[in-house]
Amino acid sequence: MAADSSDSAKQAQASATLGQQLRNLVVVFVATLLTVAVVLGLQTQTPSASLGEMAEATVPLETALTNQKPTFMEFYANWCTSCQAMAADLQTLKTEYGDRVNFVMLNVDNSKWLPEMLHYRVDGIPHFVYLDGAGESIGSAIGEQPRLIMAENLDALLASQPLPHARSAGRTSELEAASPLSTSPGQDDPRSHGAQVVN
Repeated sequence: MAADSSDSAKQAQASATLGQQLRNLVVVFVATLLTVAVVLGLQTQTPSASLGEMAEATVPLETALTNQKPTFMEFYANWCTSCQAMAADLQTLKTEYGDRVNFVMLNVDNSKWLPEMLHYRVDGIPHFVYLDGAGESIGSAIGEQPRLIMAENLDALLASQPLPHARSAGRTSELEAASPLSTSPGQDDPRSHGAQVVN
């Protein structure tokens, strides 16, 4: 009888140990899954490049205007949420078309580009200009654009055809008409994305 009691105690202890090991295994498995999910989530939410890095990797305007290739030019600013929202699509388009089309990015906060901003009448960003191989503007778009719309315009640009969406408009960040690089008291701040400020 004492042997039966001893065997029973050993079985209970073995069962408890097995249960604890199984529970530990489940905890480790769940923790591993959560870690993988967090890492993957962070990777998909982190843009591959900032707008500034993307701009540095584009064709210089002077080159684009003289190399006889059609050009897709974007006026942008680092603070522009619409520009940031489109960054991934623009990077994809650059990958698809960059060997046949010049991609140029001009930061509206850089006074160097003021003549171009005035010439192309940039009053909101993102502002896109499509130039033929001779550097002549054949269409523009203002604001957030679906990638498909831009791709159709780029296809037409490459085929020397009229752009199907030559004057499209989407959500923009407003700039001042008189001085796109500065604001004075009582005027809209371009960083307000068009929201009226009440003093």
